[in-house]
Amino acid sequence: MNNLEKSVEEKATEGEKEDSSSAVQSTEPSDSVMAAASATDGVAATALRSVIQRIEQAAERCGRRSDQVRLVAVSKTKPVSLLKQVYDAGHRCFGENYVKELVEKAPQLPDDIEWHFIGNLQSNKVKPLLTGVPNLAMVETVDDEKIANQLDRVAGNIGRKPLKVFVQVNTSGEETKSGVEPDGCVELVKYVASNCPNLEFCGLMTIGMPDYTSTPENFKTLAKCRSEVCKALGISEDQCELSMGMSGDFELAVEMGSTNVRVGSTIFGAREYPKKQSN
Repeated sequence: MNNLEKSVEEKATEGEKEDSSSAVQSTEPSDSVMAAASATDGVAATALRSVIQRIEQAAERCGRRSDQVRLVAVSKTKPVSLLKQVYDAGHRCFGENYVKELVEKAPQLPDDIEWHFIGNLQSNKVKPLLTGVPNLAMVETVDDEKIANQLDRVAGNIGRKPLKVFVQVNTSGEETKSGVEPDGCVELVKYVASNCPNLEFCGLMTIGMPDYTSTPENFKTLAKCRSEVCKALGISEDQCELSMGMSGDFELAVEMGSTNVRVGSTIFGAREYPKKQSN
């Protein structure tokens, strides 16, 4: 059993002990409520362990160590209660797409969580994000100088440690996708590294095409961008992470060198968006 599995098992055991202790002191809920909670907890915990196992197997297939891959559990639209269940199963790295949702959830959860912001970020949302989430570990979606400058400015003003960032690259060429074009990647990375002292450049991020038909090409493009960035900055490739791979393609991403996979619905179930009210 590796460290990742061991950590999950130990935390799950701790969580079970705490749950058992709490149950003795509290009023006993109805059987139906207990069954529903148990089922949800079981599904989430089992799904988490399954994803971890699949990452380990993918890493083994390509001769990598599984501890070279970070799993970001993407919890957008999911309630705090469900995140807490995944937390109790031993996981500590979570991702959110929307500033408002993250700012609301973070204070309700333990502060040893490492939050990754993985959505499109507007300049006017930078201050609420950084001040509202002190344990924000990473912003994965820096895609132009303007947002880099704003993140740098706010991080400096509030006196937090340098904020880790990924530069987002639009590898699919889709107009609806955010991200710098591949041929502009090196210049943006050089700008962040040279002009943003309160940011720590850590790697590159991309979102593959929805139907996954061009996923290998998208991943190859990001790997090529990394080679160019590392040459320009004079750093080794292990100093530049690759954030690529989601629920439908994270195993392929690991096999193609990803160090950071963002998995949501495979762990938490289908997303639940509020229904639009009719006029």
